[in-house]
Amino acid sequence: MKSLSIALKDLQILFKNRGEVIQLFLLPLLFIIVFSGALGALGEGEEDTRVPLPIVDLDGGEAAQSLLAGIDAAGGVRTELYEQAQAQSLIEENDISRMLIIPADFTSGTAQGDTVELTLISHPDADIQQTEAVRLVIVGVASDLALERQILASLRQMGDMQANAPEEYQVFNTDRVLAQARIQFERAQTQPLIEVVQTVPSEEGEREETPDLGVVAVAGIAVLFVFGTAQVTARSIYDEKKVGSFRRLLAAPMSKAALLSGKMLPNIVVGLIQFTVIFAFGIFGLKLLGLASPSLGNDPLAVVLVCLIICLCSTAFGILIAALARTENQIGGLTSILVWGLGIVGGAFIPIFILDQFLGPVVKIIPQYWANRALSNLMLRGLGLADVATEIAVLLGFTVIFFLIGLWRFDFD
Repeated sequence: MKSLSIALKDLQILFKNRGEVIQLFLLPLLFIIVFSGALGALGEGEEDTRVPLPIVDLDGGEAAQSLLAGIDAAGGVRTELYEQAQAQSLIEENDISRMLIIPADFTSGTAQGDTVELTLISHPDADIQQTEAVRLVIVGVASDLALERQILASLRQMGDMQANAPEEYQVFNTDRVLAQARIQFERAQTQPLIEVVQTVPSEEGEREETPDLGVVAVAGIAVLFVFGTAQVTARSIYDEKKVGSFRRLLAAPMSKAALLSGKMLPNIVVGLIQFTVIFAFGIFGLKLLGLASPSLGNDPLAVVLVCLIICLCSTAFGILIAALARTENQIGGLTSILVWGLGIVGGAFIPIFILDQFLGPVVKIIPQYWANRALSNLMLRGLGLADVATEIAVLLGFTVIFFLIGLWRFDFD
């Protein structure tokens, strides 16, 4: 009961301090807006790595449009339309490396079964391998188009041959057969009978879809500022010592553990409110701003439990800082190093998969790393409570260690 009284008193003092309220609740929202916009922009507008292919379309007919669509759909090549004079000038100046000229009789010639000629012009300094790759794509698409035209021409000839046959032998008329053939051609574009899939065994199994970096920042900044409440806990204990409140409590039948528990409760409550405000802003506010927004994943209750454990750990961290520091300046210095410095290295702004790849096991001694890893697994990867059991166990271990050291080092003066 006495612990609860201490907690209520600390909460009243905290919420009367407007500076602390702004730092705990409004500042993280500003960080999220800035970093979600900046980091999200890094993941947007991925560069088109396809080889550009300027096209001079002198035909403009159905067959030419089918050829252009086929080249774009084949992958690896991006078509760009140019006027002939413009393209010729650009290739002479080496501003473009190659261009394809579709002749004016392309549609009519293919319809009649005549031989038509596509002209691929490349600059002498053009990359030979790229030019050959482009040529193979054009040949492949043109061959498919020619085959389709030949099949359609054959079906028309068969229809003409059946035109004089008795009606009972004309099961399908020419228009119906041609329509069915075109449907099959269109279906083959999206549902080919044979599909070649290239994989790299040494990499494909390890590769994961990279999440939006702006979304990653929401959980990271939440962990950073919730651990920032450790400074509030440490300063509150220091202030109690400074005014002599703890010395007066010596006369009361109250253990160190009960006293420290009373100092931890308000910051646990504040941490949970921080998580609520930050996640609510991330989910709803960022969406209103047109930015990528996170979700609570497939197991929201697991997210709530992890947030509670993170609050416990951060508050115990504050007990540790209060036990190690002897002056207010020392509290500020330790907070800057242990809370903000380690928080940034532990994944506040850097995604966990990057930390694991470049820093290896070093970051595993940082509690913020395990907090960010747990939230990342739940909110970004869609995992469940059982999948973050290790992270929860490590955070609880840190909490016990911090509290026991703080209890051992605690001094009423």
